[in-house]
Amino acid sequence: MAHISLPEGLPGIVGPMAYSPQTTKPLNELAEVILRTNASESLTQGERELIAAYVSRRNDCSFCSKCHGAVADFLLGRDNQVVAQTWADLDTAPISDKLKALLAIADSVRESGLSVTSQQIAAARELGADDRDIHDTVLIAAAFSMFNRYVDGLATWSPEDPAAYLGMGESLATRGYPSVVDPQPV
Repeated sequence: MAHISLPEGLPGIVGPMAYSPQTTKPLNELAEVILRTNASESLTQGERELIAAYVSRRNDCSFCSKCHGAVADFLLGRDNQVVAQTWADLDTAPISDKLKALLAIADSVRESGLSVTSQQIAAARELGADDRDIHDTVLIAAAFSMFNRYVDGLATWSPEDPAAYLGMGESLATRGYPSVVDPQPV
């Protein structure tokens, strides 16, 4: 049961956003900017969503990890199971070494911004990360630590059935992050 009275049947962050519509627009605008990329940036939308899902998983945020994991799976190919393999073992995950280095930075940000080391940055640079990649990784990790705490700090409801996230993942991957929340249950 949520810590405050939230609209019934709205999972994860959707409930608090329906409760406080004035925060929905800026929070979803932030998500739109940091997760949906254009072709001129080197991190793909799938990689950005994987960073969000990885941070959320490491923060034990069930809703955000499953939701953004579903987005990443949709974008990276569900049959590839990149998200599950990354969650299981980052070292053997079927992702680039550059992305592995960026995920290590994201995990440090998740703990504390001060946990990021110059050695981690140097390692990422050696593997091809540029200033934009590092900036965006730190921003995604910091933002998702906030989103995770928002969702879990209010004890929001999270569907247990993994199939519940498939439609959410496809919708966010193809339509983006809306500036208003439909108050109808999903």
